[in-house]
Amino acid sequence: MARDEHDFSQGSIPRNIMALAVPMTAAQLVNVLYSVVDRIYLGRLPGSSHLALTGLGVTIPIVSIIMGLANLCGTGGGPLCSICRGRGDNEEAERVMGNAFTLLLILGAVTTAFFLALKEPILYLFGASDATFPYADDYMTIYLLGTLFVMISLGMNPFINTQGFGKTGMMTVTIGAVLNLVLDPVFIFLLDMGVQGAALATVISQGVSAVWVLRFLTGRRAILHLRLSCLRLQAGRVKRIISLGLSGFFMNMTNSLVQVVCNATLQSWGGDLYVGIMTIINSLREVFIMPVHGLTNGSQPVMGFNYGAKKPDRVCQSIRFSFSLTVIYAAVFWAIAMAFPQLLILIFNDDQEVIAHGVPALRVYFGLFLFMSLQVAAQGVFVGLGRAKQAIFFSLLRKAVINAPLTVILPVWMGSMGVFTAEAVSQLIGGLACSLTMYYTVYRPLRREAQLAGPGGRL
Repeated sequence: MARDEHDFSQGSIPRNIMALAVPMTAAQLVNVLYSVVDRIYLGRLPGSSHLALTGLGVTIPIVSIIMGLANLCGTGGGPLCSICRGRGDNEEAERVMGNAFTLLLILGAVTTAFFLALKEPILYLFGASDATFPYADDYMTIYLLGTLFVMISLGMNPFINTQGFGKTGMMTVTIGAVLNLVLDPVFIFLLDMGVQGAALATVISQGVSAVWVLRFLTGRRAILHLRLSCLRLQAGRVKRIISLGLSGFFMNMTNSLVQVVCNATLQSWGGDLYVGIMTIINSLREVFIMPVHGLTNGSQPVMGFNYGAKKPDRVCQSIRFSFSLTVIYAAVFWAIAMAFPQLLILIFNDDQEVIAHGVPALRVYFGLFLFMSLQVAAQGVFVGLGRAKQAIFFSLLRKAVINAPLTVILPVWMGSMGVFTAEAVSQLIGGLACSLTMYYTVYRPLRREAQLAGPGGRL
């Protein structure tokens, strides 16, 4: 019965996508609360809010790298599982999931050891000053001790969603995020632990989420089960997981790279004030891009299943539906950001200097948000259909090829505002290039196949 219920080759495409996308979007938004709530609370620490917030911002690139490694396994293995399920090969789907889990454990252990050994020079390289380093160091030390929890909860949750259990996947992050929301004020203010309390609350919450994921994937309700017999790595399978997962990995890695370049450049041109402003803007970006990721992730299992089942017409319907909702949502957020920038900044900090410099920076940064959302949606199509090379290329193009160099070059003429302008330019070029390439190389060929096959036909 469960197999029939989660057969995405049947029923309405919008209904199939929304059944996954709504809980996954909620889960993505809730997941952002881990870091955003920390920043909101620390932005109100008496006497040191500005430095604590900036110190936490310096750690964002490291957190992005850890999330990137989780995505390497989750976004690589998840779509492969969907394609295998569409072909009716659940045995191979379980082997993919088992290999992804083993990779997560190995990468998590290596990452923890690496950053703990080199955290001081890395944090200074990433934009810390003598004033903000103690805050960054306190947060990062505790956070790194929970790396395995973070990677398991993030990296294995896609294997719940890809089976069609969107609500269960939502609960993975909801449980942890709600716990984090409760523990943060207790540890930060009541126990007077400050930045260390924020990190400890996050680690405990992610640990609970990790237990939830593992209990489901080894329990009776799952269609695909995490089995000891599937944990042994196999070279060809690992290669397929990594090849497809590199898109999500590079997206996080290039985000980390750009954040490092931004922090270092802003430290030179504007000091801790502008690093703090960028921390606020990045927090807003994380919140408002999450529905796009949720919709994209919700459509991938449906696309992948129908692609594996050789139903091009349903794949094309999935692409059209996800892109339409993406455009509508992005337009709404853009209007909010342009109309109420001061209110958005006040969520994190009420310092008048931060607001005065932050409002124009925010408007420039989000001025072309629509194009960035199109890139996320288009890359989601590439990943969902197993087209690793295109997904990787566009991950690198916007951030590493366009954004990072412009972040260094434009401030020569524009000062600190050049850093925010570089982001807007990269959104325009990267978004157009990625979405148009997806249209001409994926959507149009699939539409021609669908016309040849006829309504509801298979090829």
